[in-house]
Order: sequence, then C-alpha cells, then structure tokens
Amino acid sequence: MHKFFDKNISLFSSICAIISGLIVGLIIMLFTNPSEAFSAFFTILTGGFQEGFVSISRMLYDAAPLILTGLSVGFSFKTGLFNIGAPGQLIMGAIVAIIAGVHFTFLGAFQWLIALILAGIAGALWAIIPGVLKAYRHVNEVVSTIMMNYIGLYLAVYLVKLVVYNREKNESLYVHANAVIPSIKLGNLTISWGFLIALLIIVIFHIILTRTVFGYELKTVGFNHHAAQYAGMNAKRNIILSLVISGALAGLAGGVIYLNNIGRALEVVDVLPNEGYLGIPVALIGLNNPIGIFFAGLFMSYITLGGFYMQIYNFVPEIIDVIISSIIYFSALVMLFKALLEKLGKRRNVHG
Repeated sequence: MHKFFDKNISLFSSICAIISGLIVGLIIMLFTNPSEAFSAFFTILTGGFQEGFVSISRMLYDAAPLILTGLSVGFSFKTGLFNIGAPGQLIMGAIVAIIAGVHFTFLGAFQWLIALILAGIAGALWAIIPGVLKAYRHVNEVVSTIMMNYIGLYLAVYLVKLVVYNREKNESLYVHANAVIPSIKLGNLTISWGFLIALLIIVIFHIILTRTVFGYELKTVGFNHHAAQYAGMNAKRNIILSLVISGALAGLAGGVIYLNNIGRALEVVDVLPNEGYLGIPVALIGLNNPIGIFFAGLFMSYITLGGFYMQIYNFVPEIIDVIISSIIYFSALVMLFKALLEKLGKRRNVHG
C-alpha cells in the first residue's frame, strides 16, 4: 500500500486539489441555502448520469473541447512554455470554422472536416507571433499570449459582423448541415467525432513526446534552453513549433465547439469562451499527462452537467461556476499538495 502511494503521489495531489475545491463549494452552498445544500451537492456529484445515456452523451460532447484545450496547455507545459493564449487561439479557430461552415458549401460532405482542419491551422497561425517573439526577442510568452487573446477576441467579433452576421440575434450564423461534425449512435449513446478526434490526439500527443526525437528535443529545450543549444538542437525552431502545435490544438477545440449539431453560434460579446481558460486547470489537474488530461476534461464536463441539474434545489446555475472556480484555484496548488504528500510519505517511511 505504501509503495502504491509513493508511486502515485502526483495522482493523489490532483485528487486533493479537486476535493478541496468541492469542499469550498459545499461550504458556500451551506451558507446560501443550508436546507438543500447536501441534496444539491449530491446532485452535482451524480448529475452526469441523471438521464442515463443522454447525459453521458452530453458529457462526452462537452468534454471534447476541454480535453483539446487541456492538451494544448499541457503540451506547452511539457516543453517549458506557459501558453495561456488558448482562449485567443480557440476563438480564432472558432471564427474560421464558422466562416468555412457557413460559406464553403461547395465542399459537400467534406465541409465539416475541412472547416475543422482550417480551425486548427488558424489556431496554429495565431500562436506563431508569441512563438517568434519568445524565440528571437525573449519576450515572455505569458504576456504576449494574453495580448493575443484580446486581439483575437475583437478580430473575431469584427469578422462575425463582416461575413457571417445574424443581425436579429447579434451573433454569427449557424453553420450548414454539411459542416456539422457527424456522430456515432450506439443505441441511446451518441458519440461525436469531435470526442473521437480528441482521443486520437491524446495518442499522438503521447507518441510525439515519448517515442520521437522531435518530442525529446522539445522537452529538452523546455528543461534547459542553453543545454539544448549546446547539444546542437535548434532551440528557436522548437520553441516556435511547440507554441504552433499548442495553438493548433486550441484552434481545433474552437472548431469542435461551433461545428456541432446543437446549433451554437458565436455571440458578438466582449467575452472569451470559457473552454479556453478551463484548459489551464484541466492541464494542471491532469499533471500535463495526456491520460490525466483526458480524465480531468471528463471530470470538468461531468460536474458542469451536475450543476445544470442542481437548479431543481433552488440554487442559481452560477453556483457551479463558483465551485469550478474553487477547483481551478486549488488546481494551481497541485504542486504544493504534491510536496506535502511527499513530506508525509518520507515521515511515514522513517517511522515505519
């Protein structure tokens, strides 16, 4: 048992972060509506199965972009870069996907696939600028990606009004039927190809970083930029490629969100999509591991769905945002939990 604990300290540290966030959320619920707090909290924990396969289908659909943005942030973390430009890269992928989904009807049945590919390309191109600034001018990627987020937001709003504007609803037009990402039906369970694409990218993510020279170079540059250069690696190229790949994943997430059969449109508001920011805690809770990110994305989608059903207990839907925010806050302390658990493990070994 002790050996299992020692080998999985990182996993337990993520679980501690999640539990801490949930406890804070429960305390807030007890203050706002004590008589129904525990019933509502139980619904949060079980709501993902409230309507059986219908709820599971919705959870998988919502999880796909969270997994992709988590992989986006996690990939850059693995290479020593802190890309918090996923929201901007996502919205650029989204607007390009919408434009292709509305106007590229000549593509026929391939419209959704081409729109999704273009979304990934748009996200990648949007990440090139911070990559070049980091590689050649040593500009901190945190600052540059934050700036690119808001440039991307206002550019997307401008493009919506310019080419795909629905004046009656102040949002973008809905994409053509051929641009909707298809789904697979297994009885009452519906699985979007967006979710399957996320699974495929998890496999590719793992292979690149653990089985290729390219992945080794990316990680080496992240660990020690100067040592990588001394070893003959092209550090500048790898920095740019790392952010480009990260941006492509976020752009794909934008395409997955808006090329769907639910009919989601890009609203003309000065707000970045939440899915972009949620990629950061998903990556942190998942410990930048592709499998961990997969389960972290599923978990975020699961409790969000539970929060929707929680409204039957007279809680406003925003309470789930408070709980998710608490989990996000504690996800930033994952390394602290890990250090504390390691210290606890060492004390146990000394006394044991």
